Amino acid sequence: LIRTAPEEIRDVLELRLQLAKSSIRKYQAMEASVCSDGRCRGMFQFYGANRTGRWSGRIVQMQNLPRNTIDNLGHARDLVKAGDYDAFCAEFEDVPDTLSQLIRTAFIPRPGTRFIVCDYSSVEARVIAFLSGEQWRLEAFAARKDIYCASAEQIFKVPVEKHGINGKLRQSGKIAELALGYGGGVSALKLMGALDPEYGLKEEELQPLVDGWRAASPNIVKFWWDVDKAAKKAVIEKTTTNTHGIGFSYLSGFLFVTLPSGRRLAYVKPRIGENRFGGASITYEGVDSAKKWSRLESYGPKIVENIVQAFSRDLLALSLIRLKDCRICMHIHDEVVIEAPEDLELDYVSKQMSESPSWSPDLALRADGYETNYYMKD
Repeated sequence: LIRTAPEEIRDVLELRLQLAKSSIRKYQAMEASVCSDGRCRGMFQFYGANRTGRWSGRIVQMQNLPRNTIDNLGHARDLVKAGDYDAFCAEFEDVPDTLSQLIRTAFIPRPGTRFIVCDYSSVEARVIAFLSGEQWRLEAFAARKDIYCASAEQIFKVPVEKHGINGKLRQSGKIAELALGYGGGVSALKLMGALDPEYGLKEEELQPLVDGWRAASPNIVKFWWDVDKAAKKAVIEKTTTNTHGIGFSYLSGFLFVTLPSGRRLAYVKPRIGENRFGGASITYEGVDSAKKWSRLESYGPKIVENIVQAFSRDLLALSLIRLKDCRICMHIHDEVVIEAPEDLELDYVSKQMSESPSWSPDLALRADGYETNYYMKD
């Protein structure tokens, strides 16, 4: 209708589309859920993600807040707080998008404190490299190299530096790292936005990128299919198997996957079925995307994704225990947000999070953070 409507009606329809952004509704969720002391509670559900054990977001859904990218975030926030609508519209053309970027900043620490926000650096990439034994990745992390540049170097066999030599290839390394770690192919690259202007890739470049990434990461690819074999053997023979430090066992109608931490992932009533390509795959019972109980299909790379994300979740849980004397307000995926008094230092928090767990002492972790007077993405 916008394409054919008169200008006055078109303006109204465009405003209606902007205001329909689901992220703006988070302000309504905050207003509806805030307690008498100005705090929102009940926003994190323990073990909400039943496949990995991660916490799930509830009410305001802190797990999927829009990122903030505008440079003058504080100024925009001040204009909204002051209710200066005219100045706000004059400086920020897309009002709904700017309001969306300001959602994080609605969360503030109590008076006399500030937020310390600290998160793991590339935690899933570190974990999958550690479990698979992909040595060049481990060396890149140990040397504090940019993993996207390191990946591009391995794929294209040329030096790559961020904002330097062959710097444009970093975007290819980035999209490959984000999309291909769990068996993804061309469709996964597209889903991640590989054809968007940000990455500047063409359709014909996608399959060579997939092939190049897999050729550069043979141990990760082997990890996928070793896990696939071990899981299938446990189900078929109703036995216990092990690969890459991960245990697989069939017991009382469950396939249990034992993580290095000792925690177990459970797959209900597993059996071997046929996938859409005619090959054998593991199926199990669980909740599907339509929130209905049904039989689901899985295979090596997908199980590896569950393992890596569950491992990463256990690292976060361990950090929450180590930081139990701090006032933790939120923890989102691999990030901890602490309401910190003056005597609590960022360095202390990052050191606690960077310490390797006793159950994987050789895993090299790194946690970085920042201090802020309102929540934001640095």
